[in-house]
Amino acid sequence: MLRATLKSLLARKLRLILSGLAVVLGVMFVSGAFVVTDTLSRSFDAVFASAYSTTDVGVTAKPKVEVSEMDGEQVAAPVPAATVDKIKTVPGVRAATGLVEADGARVIGSDGKVLTSMGPPRMGVAWRGADDLVQLREGRGPAAAGEIAVNAAVAEAAGLKVGDRVGVLTLEPKKEFTLVGVYGYSGDRDSLGGVQEVAFTEPVAQQLMLGRTGVYSSVRVQAAGDVTPEALRDRIGSALGTGYVVKTGDQLADDNAADLQEGLSFFGQILLGFAGVALFVGVFLILNTFSIIVAQRTRELALMRALGAARRQVITSVLVEAVVIGLVAAVLGLAAGVGVGALLAYLFGSFAAGGLQLAPLAVPAAAIISSFVVGVLVTVVAAVLPALRASRIAPVAAMQDVATPDRPLTKLSVAGAAVTAAGAAALGLGLFADVGAELWLILGGVLVSFVGVALLTPLISRPVVALLGRLFSWSLPGRLGRLNSGRNPRRTAITAAALMVGIALVTGVTVVMDSAKSSLKAEAARVLKAQIMISGDQNGPRPPTFDPAVVRKAAQIPGVRAAAGLWEDQVLIDGKRQYVTATDDLASLAQTYGADATTLTTLKDDQLAVSAPRAAELGWKVGSPVTVQASRGEPHHYTVVATYAEDALPGSITLPGAVTKDFGISQPAFGFVRLDDGVAVSAVLPQVKALVADSPEVSATDAAAFVDQQAATFDTLITMIQILLALAILIAVLGVVNTLALSVLERTRELGLLRAVGLGRAQTMRMVTVEAVVISVFGALLGVTVGAGMGTAVTRALKSDGITELVLPWERMGTYLVLAALVGVIAAVLPAIRAARLNVLGAIAHD
Repeated sequence: MLRATLKSLLARKLRLILSGLAVVLGVMFVSGAFVVTDTLSRSFDAVFASAYSTTDVGVTAKPKVEVSEMDGEQVAAPVPAATVDKIKTVPGVRAATGLVEADGARVIGSDGKVLTSMGPPRMGVAWRGADDLVQLREGRGPAAAGEIAVNAAVAEAAGLKVGDRVGVLTLEPKKEFTLVGVYGYSGDRDSLGGVQEVAFTEPVAQQLMLGRTGVYSSVRVQAAGDVTPEALRDRIGSALGTGYVVKTGDQLADDNAADLQEGLSFFGQILLGFAGVALFVGVFLILNTFSIIVAQRTRELALMRALGAARRQVITSVLVEAVVIGLVAAVLGLAAGVGVGALLAYLFGSFAAGGLQLAPLAVPAAAIISSFVVGVLVTVVAAVLPALRASRIAPVAAMQDVATPDRPLTKLSVAGAAVTAAGAAALGLGLFADVGAELWLILGGVLVSFVGVALLTPLISRPVVALLGRLFSWSLPGRLGRLNSGRNPRRTAITAAALMVGIALVTGVTVVMDSAKSSLKAEAARVLKAQIMISGDQNGPRPPTFDPAVVRKAAQIPGVRAAAGLWEDQVLIDGKRQYVTATDDLASLAQTYGADATTLTTLKDDQLAVSAPRAAELGWKVGSPVTVQASRGEPHHYTVVATYAEDALPGSITLPGAVTKDFGISQPAFGFVRLDDGVAVSAVLPQVKALVADSPEVSATDAAAFVDQQAATFDTLITMIQILLALAILIAVLGVVNTLALSVLERTRELGLLRAVGLGRAQTMRMVTVEAVVISVFGALLGVTVGAGMGTAVTRALKSDGITELVLPWERMGTYLVLAALVGVIAAVLPAIRAARLNVLGAIAHD
């Protein structure tokens, strides 16, 4: 039986390839995710090891506000110069050097635009001269207050050369410097992990990057020859006390790499999530493939039963075939995944990280194990039902022409209704109930709902397919194609269900995102009274900012009723981390936003205002004392002096402008300008634009353009999800191709008879094409219906989170249906050509 199975596989190589293609693509995504994350992880490990190669011990002050890598940017507490001197006196210290290294130095390139970053920081440092790591390539290091040097990555990206005048944005507004040097790093590297670096003289770096002179961001300590880094670390820690963090260079490299692992892990999980969707779709394809194969081999399997094969042997035969296909697909998928992982790592290194030097490509054990486990498991699971069906074939079927009579759909429909109800219940609990593990309930609910809908699909396929097919019934090939697409509801349903999953997910996400975008616009129109906004696109961890003087000057423009700036940061309030906003003029901010200007006046330096819901949550009331620790400076005591409606001001906790000197970024991120009644925006906007001419990160726009700018993020997310789900849709398309190709093989004799009675080649091709288009449009119709339903449920569940508008993307859903018809035409090309080229006499004689 085993030999017969293997010979059957080898005799049908095309079937083997078509069966395993879906698994190949799914496994490719899984193994590729592990390869790319492993490669990038080892690459950054090497970067950090190199960066700390000259550091035996590193010393930093404990930050005022601790922020995780995923929650924002942590501001380092300054280390006084006296601490550096104290470290030098510790036994075993050969040298202690105060360093100035802080994110936030944004270079303005030769094109007048700020050099952006897709992740790596934009560092401002104090020049310490060339050493084993840093190597001058052109010019010299900065020696005067008006001079800078940049690393080679910055010079190339910004189009700069020695002698140029260069604008740099820091904690302070734009300042211009003369570029006197370009440097690189050991190993002929232009940057360390894509980091952009600008070197100033020490006093300038301290003032611009840390906010004041005489302090450092960290201390690099080198040990004397006979002292180990661990021993020196312990000595320095004892000398400095609990206010400092003291670690060896190896520890610092490991800690930085570990922080990055969190982001890389998240990236890998996204890829694995979409790989899971692709494999889920692949199950439908493989299930359909094996169902068709079993139907084609009915007489063969029945003959084996007649010769004495037991049911268990028939099941084993089909499952062995599945294992072989799974193993072959896993090998091919792993190979493809290594290639995809290498390509993604290369693209990340070349573009996202600005020139990251990649570690040698390696295939981690997780990639190999997951490829074979997933490949074989998915294929075998998909083959179980067809295997059971094959075992029920009676030996007498060997003498029959018709092998597989259509079976009633009652049991399948009842099971589908029950599974769909269970999925809907899980989805409802995840969305509306507070039971814990909401994310898993939602994901499980979506998965089970898809399975339930797929089980119900055969019930509705016959009437819906018949209705869709009538669009093509104006010709004989069209009528034949319609009848073929509806002759086997199970096969049509499974093929369509594969396409349904991908389109349903895209549609559901689009509904939620479009609803969120519409809700944002509606909320902005309701609460935003300012007609002119000052802001920028955030393309890194730090928001774009501008000179606070811009707001004061804008307030003096004729026709301006009120202008206010808005700062943002994370602080500790009574020991708990909170997001806060600050403004230099609360009364003006109230006039430009949704608040009643008569209830809020300018805050004094020791006062704050809070939204009424947040006050209730924190147990505050007017007169309550609170202590605020900002990213810099010392704790400050405030008194709650006012509460306001939830949407009256941009933030839920509003501090006075005096606190912004202690914020991580001491410049405003937003500016609001409200005009007098009757004053045209076009009369004032050019004047406000002129005020931000020296702030290339931001621009002044009317309120409508600002809202569109904020909402554009949703369109970007939709596009990214569509790209990632394209693999699942591609697998579904292959499912249509596979179904048609195997159906053409199955109907070889029938096609020969049709050709013999006068059906031409072109008519045969049109018949197959109509069948493909009907199946594809049916799957897309299911997808947009199910996706719209799920998107609507999620949107309604998020109503309390501010998504109050429900938007169904009719235009996009119509586009998906049109694209599905196009997909059907494309999918039918090869099977249609094969059907048209059949030898009529050979087809009639086919058994």
